[in-house]
Amino acid sequence: MKILFVGAEAVPFISTGGLGDVLGSLPQAISLTDPSCDVRVVLPLYKKIKEKYYNELEYVGNTTVELSWRKQYCGVFKYEIGGVTYYFLDNEYYFKRDSVYGDFDDAERFAFFGKAALDMMPLIDFYPDILNANDWQSAMSVIYLKRKYQDKAYYKDIKTVYTIHNIDYQGIYSMSIIGDVFGLDFNADGSIVEYNGNINLTKGALVCTDKISTVSQRYADEIQTEFYSSGLHYILHLYSDKLCGIVNGIDVDYYNSDTDKVIAKNFNANDMSGKIACKMQLQEMCGLEQREDIPVVSMISRLAAHKGFDLVKFILPEILDLGVQFVLLGTGEYELEEYFRSIQHQYPNQVKIFLEFNKDLSKKIYAGSDIFLMPSKSEPCGLSQMIASRYGTIPVVRETGGLFDTIKAYNMYNGEGNGFTFANYNAHEMKDAVARAVELFKNKDAWERLVSNVMNVDFSWNASAKKYLEMYRGLNK
Repeated sequence: MKILFVGAEAVPFISTGGLGDVLGSLPQAISLTDPSCDVRVVLPLYKKIKEKYYNELEYVGNTTVELSWRKQYCGVFKYEIGGVTYYFLDNEYYFKRDSVYGDFDDAERFAFFGKAALDMMPLIDFYPDILNANDWQSAMSVIYLKRKYQDKAYYKDIKTVYTIHNIDYQGIYSMSIIGDVFGLDFNADGSIVEYNGNINLTKGALVCTDKISTVSQRYADEIQTEFYSSGLHYILHLYSDKLCGIVNGIDVDYYNSDTDKVIAKNFNANDMSGKIACKMQLQEMCGLEQREDIPVVSMISRLAAHKGFDLVKFILPEILDLGVQFVLLGTGEYELEEYFRSIQHQYPNQVKIFLEFNKDLSKKIYAGSDIFLMPSKSEPCGLSQMIASRYGTIPVVRETGGLFDTIKAYNMYNGEGNGFTFANYNAHEMKDAVARAVELFKNKDAWERLVSNVMNVDFSWNASAKKYLEMYRGLNK
């Protein structure tokens, strides 16, 4: 089976979030799970691709991409890693910029990318059985394939999957550019991409694709409701028969407390003595009292309201009254940054705030904390709760999206579960979940058993890769 992933970012080349993690890990996991599969990925050749890889790209050739009245150069480069070939589409006008997203002409940039992903196929002599597009930036690859390429030899048998990583980002533009930018016919194609009076690229891909996937089963259910769908619940409900959820995994080699060179001392589920050294280091770094018996509660997150920070703002002083230390790493909304600066000023002996993005520091916080708080209003999958688990830090999460699918509530009677959860988006419910974790922390034997349970949960891509292959094979029959 030949599989082509189309997406706007991938680790280790370029990444701004969870999409990059998925496209850096999932294709390689599929290749490892079934070596008979020929797995490839196509990305834009951004200026911001890491120099180490940029300088080692191999030139394949070039083609011309027709986008409405435009005829644009497209160079094709490749790089092989982990049994997967990554292609990079070069057009300096569109991609040689300091930004990745957010430019005034993103509609045109990613329309070019979607069409170029199809036009490069004769050049590389690769026509996939499955084309898996990811989020709105690659939606046009599905729309063009189904609306413009289905009568072309070699293209007509390609099956498509459209994966939603976050329904909030849909690619919405004025209908006035349907012909000039996208090269679509208003009469023939307008009803495919139109939604609420605008072009909606995600809606168009949902209509055209053979299968819709998203990054957890709970999220697949949630986005069919008005609260979670950002307006697309009608379409998702209409096409629910082709919608499924497959939870993401994480790179368990990169996030491994037993081998991680960044943290103070390595440890594992059978010998957790090194975690105490990590906690002492974290407390020292934060200027907090170094005491093993004080639980450290941490958050590592973008500072945005939907991540649950309005709950945290409302109740944090009461959580601190439970006798915990609180450590936060992240950047984001100005109001939230100012709030946490003020909290650190008010509670200098209990609170340390790092308003930055720092991968190494995040690992030290994961390893040195006891409790990891993730009270999201919505969370398609979430990676942090799984990463925290790899470092023996107990997640406290709201039961939404992938948090619901990956973290099961601790049962004090039989010791089952791998975290603490709360159902409603309510500050006092969140505090109660943290309080339950703090209370268990006082019972050293029970706590260590829970930490061991958490560290033994398999959050690798293995299970997810098998489910993706099952989905692909279902389409490829």
